[in-house]
Amino acid sequence: MNSTELRTMVTVAEARARARRADDLVREAADRAGLIDVAIGVVDSPLGELFVAVTRKGVACVGFDDQDRAALEDRFADGLSPRVVMSSRATDDVRKQLDEYFGGARRDFDLAVDHRLMSPFVRKVMAETAKVPYGEVSTYGRLATRLRHPEAARAVGAALGSNPIPIVLPCHRIIGASGKLVGYAGGLQRKEFLLRLEGDPTLFPG
Repeated sequence: MNSTELRTMVTVAEARARARRADDLVREAADRAGLIDVAIGVVDSPLGELFVAVTRKGVACVGFDDQDRAALEDRFADGLSPRVVMSSRATDDVRKQLDEYFGGARRDFDLAVDHRLMSPFVRKVMAETAKVPYGEVSTYGRLATRLRHPEAARAVGAALGSNPIPIVLPCHRIIGASGKLVGYAGGLQRKEFLLRLEGDPTLFPG
C-alpha cells in the first residue's frame, strides 16, 4: 500500500467517524427535545439480546434476538410512528428493570405500557395474564374462563402468542391444562428458563 492509498483510507475513516458522530448528536438533540416517537434499544440478557421499543406512552415491544428486527421496525412505523430512533437514554428504565428481573432483584415491573400494537382482545387477555403472580402459573382454559369465554382457550393461546411485550407482560406463566409448557412465541426453552427463574415449584420440584 502506497502513501496515497493510506491517506485515502485515513480520510474515508475520518469521514465515517464524523458522520457517525453527527448522527449521534442529532439523535441526542432529538431525544432531549422530545422529538422521538419510538425509541429503540438493546438489552443483554440470559435469553440473548433483547430488542426494546419505548414510546411516550410506555414500553411497546420486547423482542428476542431471533426475531426480524427490520420487520419489527416496520411494525412500529405502521402501528406507532415512522419516527423510530435508537436511543439508549429513552430505553434506560426498561433496560434497568429487565436487568433487575434477570438478576433476581425484581418480581414486578413498574413500567407504563403502550398497548397500541395489540388488538382489543389481546389487551384483555394480557390484562388478565398480568394478574398471574410471579412464581405461579395458570392455564389457557382458566384464563378464558376469567374472561367469560370458557370456550375460547385456543383464541386466548393465539392472543398470548401475539404478545408484543413478553417478560414484562408475563405470557410465559400460562401453560397447558396438562402442565406442559406449550405455545410460547419466544420458544419453549425461553419459557422454561423464565419459569425456572421465577421458581415455580409445581413445575420443577426439587
